[in-house]
Amino acid sequence: MHFKTLTWLAVAGTLFTAGAAQAEEMTIGFIYPAPVADVGWAKQLDLGREAIEASFGDKVKTTVVENVPEGPDATRIMNQMVTDGADFVMLGSFGYMNDGLRLAGRNPDVSFLHASGFKQTDNFGTFTPRNYEGFYLGGLAAGLVTKTNTIGMVGAFAIPEVVAEVNAITLAARKANPDVEIKIIWLNSWFDPPKAQDAARALVSQGADVLFSLHQDTPSVVNVAEAEGVYVVNTGSDMSAYGPNAVLASVTMDWTDYFVREVGAALEGNFNGSDFRGGLSDGAVKVKAWSKDLTADQLAQIKDAEAKLMSGELHAFAGPIKDQKGQERVAAGANLPDPEIFGMNWLVEGLEGSLPN
Repeated sequence: MHFKTLTWLAVAGTLFTAGAAQAEEMTIGFIYPAPVADVGWAKQLDLGREAIEASFGDKVKTTVVENVPEGPDATRIMNQMVTDGADFVMLGSFGYMNDGLRLAGRNPDVSFLHASGFKQTDNFGTFTPRNYEGFYLGGLAAGLVTKTNTIGMVGAFAIPEVVAEVNAITLAARKANPDVEIKIIWLNSWFDPPKAQDAARALVSQGADVLFSLHQDTPSVVNVAEAEGVYVVNTGSDMSAYGPNAVLASVTMDWTDYFVREVGAALEGNFNGSDFRGGLSDGAVKVKAWSKDLTADQLAQIKDAEAKLMSGELHAFAGPIKDQKGQERVAAGANLPDPEIFGMNWLVEGLEGSLPN
């Protein structure tokens, strides 16, 4: 199958659908919050789409609309997709949730998958990566390699998923190096390369020699790290080609198996709007491109933690954990439960900065 991508500015009237129209085909629409490039969140989602086409061939045809801001444009496009006959819709951004739910309610015969959401219905499922597991490993690495004892984070939106990543990085970095200071700058945007670069430079000017790029859908922060001679851990795809000396690790996501499974269920008439949270143990989250600068001992520590996270022997949010105000959030011997991880709206002790309103 072939497909065509459209920017939201170009969408008008009937959307382009790929392949010859055949009655037996399932039409699947994909909406991404950023352009599909060679790396990033949208790229990882699109690899899932490619896996669907490879698995089901002429049983499916796909529509892709990329670079869609959350709000009225996304609402218009998802409605148009269903009007034009989409049987299955993948909504690739947290902010698409409420309008997607309303659309699903009006169209019970259409199946929906929504990224990073927390509401489900019979025909509206959600999927969220346990990126905090990968970033816990990245935090360990950062604590081990920093020379300035200063780590900087460039965060997109302070939704619970990203807050959990920020907290996991802080806990792991301080476990590896109790003297480390951790700073964060929030962008309030999923896609703003110039703003991301400015934030990265600001953190370097404050002494950070390890950066974290949390959900920038381009290698913008990676490029700054490479130019400034500091390390970076990025989200989404392996971005080491853009920072061969800078990338300490890349926390990546793989939705191929999940997308194929859910589309297969829909083709068989068995789709159920469930909540999938994939992590290291099931391959939905993978940490790649570990820096050659890590010593054998450092990499062994990281790999040991990875194996224990996968087996359940180690939990990223094992107590005792206190928040910035010194309040105990997780008692010694306990693990933070899933509902609290995926609803996280507080920052752990040891992190400079605050959550935006």
